[in-house]
Amino acid sequence: MAEVTIRDIVKRYGEVEIIHGVNVDIRDGEFVVLVGPSGCGKSTLLRMIAGLEEISGGEMRIGGRIVNTVPPKDRDIAMVFQSYALYPHKTVAENMGFSLKIKGASKAEIDAKVRQAASVLDLEKLLDRYPRQLSGGQRQRVAMGRAIVRDPQVFLFDEPLSNLDAKLRVAMRVEIKELHQRLKTTTIYVTHDQIEAMTMADKIVVMKDGYVEQIGAPLELYDKPNNVFVAGFIGSPSMNFIQGRIRSEGGAQRFVSDHGTVLPVRPLPVEDGHPVIYGVRPEHIALGAEGVTVRVAVVEPTGAETQLFSRAGEDVIDALLRDRVDVRAGDTVHFVIDPGRVHIFDAQTKRRLT
Repeated sequence: MAEVTIRDIVKRYGEVEIIHGVNVDIRDGEFVVLVGPSGCGKSTLLRMIAGLEEISGGEMRIGGRIVNTVPPKDRDIAMVFQSYALYPHKTVAENMGFSLKIKGASKAEIDAKVRQAASVLDLEKLLDRYPRQLSGGQRQRVAMGRAIVRDPQVFLFDEPLSNLDAKLRVAMRVEIKELHQRLKTTTIYVTHDQIEAMTMADKIVVMKDGYVEQIGAPLELYDKPNNVFVAGFIGSPSMNFIQGRIRSEGGAQRFVSDHGTVLPVRPLPVEDGHPVIYGVRPEHIALGAEGVTVRVAVVEPTGAETQLFSRAGEDVIDALLRDRVDVRAGDTVHFVIDPGRVHIFDAQTKRRLT
């Protein structure tokens, strides 16, 4: 196992810079998720760690060793790809042990390591099958087994679950997390799915347009997002955002939207009329006898939860209720918002005001 240190890493294609001085510290044994929308640079950064992309600037260390110019095979890492990348003409056992065979390991050593990895991943009965005879989840486990037998310092996962259906993704998510807890190998995992990031990571790195927007534990990012982008990206369903201003009357503050909706806020160190973005998560809204008057547009019951898509005048405010409610589309109800759960962002900088 090893720590990974990313210092001022830059990636350019010709004159175009797509990774802009990224800094990340990954501790020994930590499970770190790089998350962000398509094109944010997360997979490119992972490939630079693996040595599959050339580093244009900065310094990359694995286990204290600078690896900027070290070939991928000499970095002591193992990568699991989105496409599985299995040899179709080789059995499961041959796929898993191929890297050891290339290194010149004995047949006995290869068999022992393959069977050990197969036991961990529940693949013992599949060792003689070929990839075409396996399901998507089984192929992904074989790809993980091929990485495990190498006993690397660092595991790299590049969107490994994106080809699987929703139910299987949840099951494989649990398997990968349990595997990490068992092996305690430093793991770097790339995904665009913030639910994967929240449920799997010890630490999340949120990226946008080649920059790191925020680094922190999952609940830290959920509770204290640095800016509007992180607040909107982390959490499902997404946070409500409403444009408006802070108004002060008689020593008390309130938020007034551009369309006139009045919402509660906690005290803020801003002047009367300061333009802001009001943010509140749907799960932090409740129904009450008094509060913000909204008209329900759509009701989505899921059994355990009910989501209400609603409007307060021209402002969209959605609520996620943790129980069943007798509300129908077209009904007028009152939303109760706890000011302590509200996030206020500066309208110009998009950064959270504290």
